[in-house]
Amino acid sequence: MKITIETPGQGEEDEIIIRCAALDEELMQLIYRLKMGREKLAVFSDKGITMMPLKEIYYFESVDNKVFAYCKTEVYEVHKKLYELEADYENLDFLRVSKSTIVHLPKISHLVPLFHGRFEAVLKNGEKIGISRQYVSMMKKKLGI
Repeated sequence: MKITIETPGQGEEDEIIIRCAALDEELMQLIYRLKMGREKLAVFSDKGITMMPLKEIYYFESVDNKVFAYCKTEVYEVHKKLYELEADYENLDFLRVSKSTIVHLPKISHLVPLFHGRFEAVLKNGEKIGISRQYVSMMKKKLGI
C-alpha cells in the first residue's frame, strides 16, 4: 500500500482520496475511524449544550426513558433514542451490548466471562458494563475474537 501526504495550497480544503481495486471491510473500517475522529454529538448538562467528540464517549445508556452519554468522569444527557444512536454509529466502534447499553469498543480495557454465557466489559475508566449473552457473538465478531 502506498501512502502519499500533500499539504493543500492556500485556501484549499483538506481532502482524502482513496484509490483501491476493491473496497474491503478493513478499508471501510479505516474510513469510519477517520470520520469518527471529527464527528461530534450534542450533549446536555446543567452547564448547557456541549459538542462532544465521539472518541470521548465511553458508552450510552438508557435509563427511565432518557439516554445518557458516559465519558471518563462526566455524564451527559443525549436527546436521541438509543436505537437512533445505534443506527447512526453502527459502522463506527460502537456496539449494543444489552437492551439499554451501547459501548464504545476502544474504551474496553478487558472482558470477563460470567455465568450463563454473559460477559462483563471493564472500561478504561474502571466502570463495568454487563454484556447480555444475545449480544456476545456480535461483540466477539466485531472485536475479532
